[in-house]
Amino acid sequence: MIAKLKGLLDETGADWAVIDVSGVGYLVHCSSKTLAALGEAGEGCTVYTDLQVSENDMRLLGFAEAAERDWFRLLTQVQGVGSKVALAILSALSTGEVQQACAGGDAAMVARAQGVGPKLAGRIVNELKDKAGALPGGGMAGAAPAIPAGGASADAVSALENLGFKPAVAARAVAMAQGELGEGAAEGDLIRVALKRAAG
Repeated sequence: MIAKLKGLLDETGADWAVIDVSGVGYLVHCSSKTLAALGEAGEGCTVYTDLQVSENDMRLLGFAEAAERDWFRLLTQVQGVGSKVALAILSALSTGEVQQACAGGDAAMVARAQGVGPKLAGRIVNELKDKAGALPGGGMAGAAPAIPAGGASADAVSALENLGFKPAVAARAVAMAQGELGEGAAEGDLIRVALKRAAG
């Protein structure tokens, strides 16, 4: 299975891009957020991919971040959510917002996506609430704090997720670590303190 493509951005459309990898053009269907992150035609880019095969179609989905691909896979596990609906959700909301909506049971936020009605939005948040990383057994299990993309804190969250922590748990732990260490904390220090908080 194709897990990642690294090459040159050849061309883009409304919901797709062609990535040239050593002379082979791969058509990948993307969210609007991923398309915006890919840059201009001719520039180098990397996309994380998911291959979907049905009886009469084979489709490669592309994502600027591994977290977006992970959420795509979670969303398409929900009955009634195909690749088109999942991409619409990821176009309307960031992965952090999807996580917050599911953890907090906010169906209205998910329903902002094109083609997602209240009933389907409710099913999505109900089925993914636990997988979104909501802490079990406490009334205070709300959404994870928003972590700015591209900084040391975002890298620290990603590191914790790679170690097996749920996105919300990782985000909360890093937010607590940042509160202790201050805004200018280095990634390594954030990870060290956040691991203690997440494990505790």
